[in-house]
Amino acid sequence: MAVLRMKGCYMVKPAEPTWIGFQSLSEWDQTSLITHVPTIYFYRPPESWTTPVDKIGATLIESLSRALVPFYPLAGRVQRLSGGRLELNCNAKGVQFTEAESDSEIDEFGDFTSSSEYYHHLTPSIDYTLPIHELPLLAVQLTRFACGGISLGLTISHAVVDGQSALHFFIEWAGLARGGPLKTEPFLDRKVLRAGDPPSGLSSLNEWQFEHLPQLLGQSDDVEERNKETSVVIRYEMLAGHVWRCACKARKHSSEQPTALVVCVDARSRIEPPLPTGYFGNASFDVMARSTSGELVSKGLGFAASRIREAIDKVTNEYIWSTIEYLKNQRDLTKFQDLHSPADSSSCPNAGPFYGNPNLGVVSWLRLPLYGLDFGWGKELYMSLGTHDNDLDGDMVLLSDPSCSGDGSLVVALCLQVPHMDSFNKHFYADVGFACDSY
Repeated sequence: MAVLRMKGCYMVKPAEPTWIGFQSLSEWDQTSLITHVPTIYFYRPPESWTTPVDKIGATLIESLSRALVPFYPLAGRVQRLSGGRLELNCNAKGVQFTEAESDSEIDEFGDFTSSSEYYHHLTPSIDYTLPIHELPLLAVQLTRFACGGISLGLTISHAVVDGQSALHFFIEWAGLARGGPLKTEPFLDRKVLRAGDPPSGLSSLNEWQFEHLPQLLGQSDDVEERNKETSVVIRYEMLAGHVWRCACKARKHSSEQPTALVVCVDARSRIEPPLPTGYFGNASFDVMARSTSGELVSKGLGFAASRIREAIDKVTNEYIWSTIEYLKNQRDLTKFQDLHSPADSSSCPNAGPFYGNPNLGVVSWLRLPLYGLDFGWGKELYMSLGTHDNDLDGDMVLLSDPSCSGDGSLVVALCLQVPHMDSFNKHFYADVGFACDSY
């Protein structure tokens, strides 16, 4: 791939004056991953490129500035309080926008999956050596290729939004770029999740839900596991259970080895009353399905899927509020935070969960409108996480619909340690027909 040339870097601020002040973040904003999450979109120029290439940047910047008026928290900064807690400073400092050029052509990416090591050049980098209050909450990189195609790298802070809220913003921004109106106003009052309120009593939540994930038998920490190289291979509970079982087989665990599968649950419709439409913030959190490798392998796929279903079903209204209350009662939230950048997970082994051997994390994008992001020059040719597989934190599974067309197609991306890959493939494909038939 050709060397990238940076052409300019700007700070895009809201087009109109916005509310200035401090906003409390909810407990879900302040726990789990609090760094940035990248995505990248590639666009091939159509035969009649309606927007001149030299005006694409201007279109994106102008529409971004307008989008930041209703979504003004994204133009602010996060700052630290005592006890590992955070708050949002809505100060209109702006969003970072970078323009770059490359001598490469879109066709050189092939099917894109083999070029993922180049993606981190196409998404904005965040300098985590700086104080957190100096970091932009959103950074954008527009890269123009020699063929006329472009990529749009988007990096957004997970301390402010989850996937659904991030996509809400991207979709509204794209609509404004096309000349349309705002469709859904963001709901910005995080008080609906008691953001900033003191604890009101003791939580009824079982504390083991927040314990560290299991480690390999005979090991006292996961530093060695974090440093192992990983690789990527190219419907929900049955498929996740199938992957979980195959990972246990590939890792050749002993029967007594505890293992956990971590899944993310959206609480928007599970909480009472349901969160308002357009709630802008984090409203999802991780729950753990637990078992032993011996049970998973010997009891079959139905057992693995049932363990995952049990973990999801326990997320009731009572459970949600109890989780919030439990976190409010903590003097220090640091132990619940993933404080490191994705590319530096091995340097901070005790910060946040580690979804590595003997554990696994599943991230499902099946219900997220990731695809079809049209800023006025058509829908994207390809989209992906804007990161290399080795930047992922531990062993992860990503489930996504490549087209959102409802045709049943599915992408399963698996990040697993290299020594386990061949064995995993053998077990996965040997049983995949059974897994699909059982779904």
